[in-house]
Parts: sequence; structure tokens; C-alpha cells
Amino acid sequence: MLANLPRTVDEVSEWQWDTLAPFYRKLEEQELTSENIDDWLKAWTALQELTGGKMSLLNLAHTQDTADMAIQAELNQLRQTLEPPIKQAEQRLTRKFLVSGLQPAGMEVALRQMRVQAEIFREENLDPAIEEQKLLMEYNKITGAQAVEWEGREQTLQQLRSNLQSDDRARREASWRAGAGRQLADRAALNTIWADLLRLRQRMAENAGELDYRALRWKMLNRFDYTPGDCATFHAAIEEVVVPAAARVLERRRNRLGLDSLRPWDLEVDPEGLPPLRPFRDTETLADKAQAVFSRVNPLFGDYFTTLRQENLLDLPNRKNKGPGAYCTQVPVGTLRRPYVFMNAVGIGADVVTLHHESGHAFHGFETLKLPYIQQRHTGAEFAEVASMAMELLATPYLTESEGGYYSPEEASRAKVELLEKIILFWPYMAVVDAFQHWAYTNVEAAVDPVNCDRQWGQLWSRFMGAEDWSGLEEARVTGWHRKLHIFRYPFYYVEYGMAQLGAVQIWANALRDQSRAVELYHNALKLGKTVTLPELFKTAGARFAFDSAILREAVGLIESQLADLT
Repeated sequence: MLANLPRTVDEVSEWQWDTLAPFYRKLEEQELTSENIDDWLKAWTALQELTGGKMSLLNLAHTQDTADMAIQAELNQLRQTLEPPIKQAEQRLTRKFLVSGLQPAGMEVALRQMRVQAEIFREENLDPAIEEQKLLMEYNKITGAQAVEWEGREQTLQQLRSNLQSDDRARREASWRAGAGRQLADRAALNTIWADLLRLRQRMAENAGELDYRALRWKMLNRFDYTPGDCATFHAAIEEVVVPAAARVLERRRNRLGLDSLRPWDLEVDPEGLPPLRPFRDTETLADKAQAVFSRVNPLFGDYFTTLRQENLLDLPNRKNKGPGAYCTQVPVGTLRRPYVFMNAVGIGADVVTLHHESGHAFHGFETLKLPYIQQRHTGAEFAEVASMAMELLATPYLTESEGGYYSPEEASRAKVELLEKIILFWPYMAVVDAFQHWAYTNVEAAVDPVNCDRQWGQLWSRFMGAEDWSGLEEARVTGWHRKLHIFRYPFYYVEYGMAQLGAVQIWANALRDQSRAVELYHNALKLGKTVTLPELFKTAGARFAFDSAILREAVGLIESQLADLT
């Protein structure tokens, strides 16, 4: 239908609207019938893959080197000149499709989401969206440049983190304080970016006819299966069930370390005084071992990871000016779309978990990319994170070197204990991050003042995370919201991790009974993309979409029983 459409990003000679407009016009002018709707949707998919592929490559390049001003300039230019007319054209095509009344098989859920996106689209939000991206690029630049002089050489904060596993408590404290001090040096700059983001996002909500940005964001994220009230229920259930379990985890740690109280620099050292887990020498070794592990989980996953390696779709090591965190995106490789894994490995056990997590996203991407229409491929994060978090747990039987993995049997047990304890400790932290955002975006006038944000974060920290001793560290404690990139970059994208963790633990429970069957169900769910609802995705994977006290009690009970066996 779009015979002259370039097949690859490299074939586009000039990235400007005049280059792409004829293709959008052709789709817009095409009369839609039941006979041609399949071809029309595939042509639209190809066009979106082309334009989206270019932006994915630029976004990736920016996070790979946040100091490269040429990349930043090109990205800003395309956002200003190309994104607005593309978004307008996409909106016209969406409306055309909805007006047609046609509903191809497997598009029911996608159509529901398209109706909502059409409802909230406003042309007057195109410029604010560009402004938002500029602010986020500045956030990346600031956080990507954070480094300290440590023992005679410059280290990024991620590299500095490995010192927190030292059995020398004074060294741990000095390292922690060095990192915290460097982060606090950017306090004013991050406060300014935050206030600008809040005001901008509130303006976008008002432009769309919504009371506040939370209401707009709920629709932007296609949250049909739960409400803000359900999130408050989840927070309360975590406070009731998980906070006491987390306190038990930390009390065991305090006793084993022989300390009067646990300080922030006491949370990653081995409580038995054993040396830190060092599962790989370099990131090539990490990739070798990961490939062996994934092949044991499912040979197809091993093949997928081999493709990532062969096609240079992994950026694993940490370095200065590399953007923070880890993610999986999709980029064009010739005429194909491929997952791409980005992370910041420094040689610690957490890096193994991160690679397993992001590879779970990649395997999900390999499966959904097989679906014919782009509108079917992107599940909500509530299940996308099941794909990643479940992989962390499904890989645990193969962590030992005898299975192709990273550790001796004793080290593998330690790694499992760390993983399971961190699941328990994660839910309360997730509740802090999510509750903070509910407050901020429904109290914008208060939240633009960083003093109020610090106070709110501190109160939530006391509610959910009170077992740690932060005496004398108040500034670092209350500015913890600065150190969670999701709060800046991906507003409201965090409760999904908590919900998905519950789904992943249920899949793991199935695996403890029958690993092969659990992996089969998990794989079946990955294939579905967005062709069924969120509860149906969980059900296909062998789990239940719920987040109340009862299901949390089941999950925590299972984790604690497994911890008892391992320790």
C-alpha cells in the first residue's frame, strides 16, 4: 500500500516532515473496507516503525553518551520539527480507523486504548511535550555526569556502589557519604527541573480537560483495570503485610552483623562476613553466562539472547556520562525491529539480576514483534514487568556454574537469598515512590516547593521504611525522591513494578512445583501482546491480577518459607 516507503532508517535521506507527509497522506486518503484493512494496518505499522525507529536510535544514543551535544541537538531538532506533525497525522489516522467501525481480530483491546488516546489528544500539548523532553534530557545530563574521586581515580556513582559490599564498615560509610554528597551537590538543579516538570504537566492536564495530571496520566497509561483508589488499597496492604516482613529481614541482618542499628551503608554487605559476590570478570563473561542460563530456562530464550549479542544489541558496562539505570527498548536493525538492552554493570551480583530482568523484556519484545500490527504489541507495564521480574526468578535454578551460571552452590544460595529479600524490601519502597507521586500531582502548588516534597518523602519513608537508622543523614533521607529517575522521567510508572512482582512470585510458585510447565505458561502469555486484557494476560501466565492483603500474604509467606530453607 505504501510501495515507495523506505525499508530502513538509513534509506531516509532527510528526516523532515516533507519526506514523510506523502505516506501519511496516502493512508489518510485510502477508503477503508473489510477487504483492505489488514494491508492498511500493516502499512501504518511499517510507517510507525520507520519514524519510531529513528527516534529510538537517537534516544538510545543520548543515554549512551549524555555529554554528546551533537546527538542532543539532533534529537531536540527532530522533536521540534518532526514529532508535532507526526503526532497530528497519527491522530488523524487513529480517528479514521475508529470511524470506520472495522475491528480486525485481536484488536479489541488496542481499539479500546485508541479511543481513549483520541479522546485526550490535544494539539496544544505538542509544544509542552517537546519542552518536557528537553527538561528530561537536562536531567539525564546532570545525573549522567555524577562522579567522585575515590582512591585516586574518578568513579561513577554506580561504580562506587560496589564498595557498599565491603566488610570494612568505615570504608562502606565513607563510600556511601561520598556518593550521597555528590548527589546532594545537584539538589538545587534537580529541584528546578522538578518544579518546571510539575507545572508543565499540570498545564498539559488542563489542556486535555482533566482536573490534574494524575487523571490525564491514568488515561495516557491505559489503566483500565484499576484506579487510584486501588493503589491506595495496595499501599495499605503493603503496610499491613509487607512492612512487618521487611522489618524481620532487616532485623535478621542487624543481628548477624552484630550492630546496634542498621545504617544505609549496611544494607548490601554480606551479613555473614563473606566476601562480596563477584559473578563475572567483565561484561563479555556476564553475557556468556547469561546466554547459558537463558538456554536452560528455554532454548528459544537462549537463541534470542544469542541474536542480541550477534547483532550488537547489548550495552552492558557502566561508564561516565552514560545515562543512569537500565532499560530495554526497540531499535531498527535493517528491515527488522529488535530489542536492545541498556544497563550499567560494574561486576556485582545485582548486575546479574538486572541483566535477567532486562532480557525478560527483550524476550517479550521478540514475541510481540511477531504480531502483525504495532497497536497490538505494547502491553501495559503491569504485565511487561511480569515478563522481566518473572525471568529473574525463573533463572534461579541455573545460577550455579555447573548449570552454566555464575556461582558456586554456596554463592548461588546467597544470590537467591539476596533476590528474595530484595523482593520483600522492594514493595514498601515502591509504595513510597507511588504514594509520593499521587500526592505531588494532586497537590501541585505545594509540590513545586521542594521543601514540601522533602517533608512528604520523609513522612512516607517513616511510614513504610522505618527500620533503617538515618540519624544525622536527614538531608540525604528526605531527598531520596531525587534518586528515583522514574519520578522525573516516567511519572506514575512504578506501581506496575509492585503489581508485576506479585504476578512474578505467582509464576515462581508454579515453577517450584513444575518449572517446565510454569515456563510454558509464561511463554504463552508473552506471545499475546496486547490482544487480551491485563487480567487475561495474568491468567494465561498462571497468575491472578490482584494486589490485596490476602494475595500479598500468600506471596510473602512463600518467600519467607523459601528463605528459611536457604538460610
